[in-house]
Amino acid sequence: MTHSADVVVIGGGIAGASVAYELSASRSVVLLEAETALARHSTARSAATYIPGHGTRPVRALIVASGPRFARLAAELDAPPLLTPRPVVHVAVDAAGEAALTTTLGEQAGEPGAPVSIDPTEAERRCPMLVPGLVRAAAVVEGAADVDTEALHQAYVRGLRRRGGTVRAAARVTAIERSGSGWRVHAGTGGPIDTPDVVDAAGAWADVVAGLAGVPRVGLVPLRRTIAVVRVPDPARLRVPDGRVPMVREAAERFYFKPEGDGLLVSPADETPVEPHDVRPDELDVATALERVEAVTGLGLRSVRTSWAGLRSFVPDRRPVVGAWPDHPGFWFCAGQGGSGIESAPALSAFAAAVVTGEPVPADVPLDPATFSPTRL
Repeated sequence: MTHSADVVVIGGGIAGASVAYELSASRSVVLLEAETALARHSTARSAATYIPGHGTRPVRALIVASGPRFARLAAELDAPPLLTPRPVVHVAVDAAGEAALTTTLGEQAGEPGAPVSIDPTEAERRCPMLVPGLVRAAAVVEGAADVDTEALHQAYVRGLRRRGGTVRAAARVTAIERSGSGWRVHAGTGGPIDTPDVVDAAGAWADVVAGLAGVPRVGLVPLRRTIAVVRVPDPARLRVPDGRVPMVREAAERFYFKPEGDGLLVSPADETPVEPHDVRPDELDVATALERVEAVTGLGLRSVRTSWAGLRSFVPDRRPVVGAWPDHPGFWFCAGQGGSGIESAPALSAFAAAVVTGEPVPADVPLDPATFSPTRL
C-alpha cells in the first residue's frame, strides 16, 4: 500500500527530529529512522554542550540564535530545563595555543557571546584542577551550558507526534525515485511513501541517502571524535566554592574536559576521517586524551570508566548544508552540522523549515539561505 505525506524526513537524530517538528506546524510529516531506536549515533554520543563562539561565523550565529530558543522550546514542549549553565575556559599552554587563542579573540571581537580574555591566574582560580603556572593565556565564555540532549530530542519527537506527525523506526530507506513532480520513498516494511518534499537529515549518511535518489552528493566527510569518562582519584579537586566547575578547552583544540558526576569527561578532540558506520572508540585516542588532560591537571587519571565515539560530518567550508540542488527540486539537505548539531538545532531547524516551505527565515536567525545552500559548494 502506498502512503502519502507532505514531507518525508530521513534521519531520526537531532537534525531530523528538530526539522520534522518545525515542518509539522504546517505540513504532514513522516520521520524515518533506519535503526530500531531514534538517535543512536551522533546525537547520543556528543559532549552535550552549548558554547557561543564555537565554529565558523555562520555557525556561531546559529548557536547564539539558539540560546533563547532553548528556553522557549522547554515551555512549548513541556520539557525540563534544557540548558544548565557551565562556563567554558579556553586555555593556552604553549606558543601554538597562544597563537590560536589570539586568532580566536580577534576573529570574534564584538560578537554576541564571544570568549573574553582573562588572566591565567583567573583561569586557575576558576578551574583549580589545572597545574599552577602552566596556563600562558586564557579566555572564558560565560554563556556556555550543558545541554540535556535526551530531553531535547524526546521533546522534539513528542511535539512532532502531538502535531500529527508519524515516526517510523527500523525503516531504512532502500530507494528514492521520482514520482511525477515529487518523490516515492521506499523504507522498511510500511510501504512506499509519495511526497513532494524529502528532507535528507541522515547525518553522516546524508550523501549515501542522496545517492539513493540519484541526487549529487555534497561532499560530506565523517570524522571520528572520541570521548571517555575517567575516574578521578580525589573528586574533591573537581569542586569549586560556587559549584560552577567550567569545561576546559585547549585553545588549539587538542583536548577538552569537564566534570561528569564524580568523574571527568575527556577527549583528545580528534577528527579522523572514516566511512559512515556505527563507530567505536580507538584505544590510542582514549590513551591520548588521558595523557593530554593528565599533563595539564595532574589528577592521577588512569582508570577509564567508559568510552565512546561519534561522527562529526563536515563539508570543506565547515558550514551546514541546507537546501536543494536546482536540478533536483524537492530533495532538501539538512546536513553537515559537524560538532554543532545539538547546540545549533533550535535555530537551524527553524531556518531549514523556512527554506523547505519557502517562507521567510525567522527574524532571529538573520542568515541568507545562500549561506548554507549546496550551490555554494
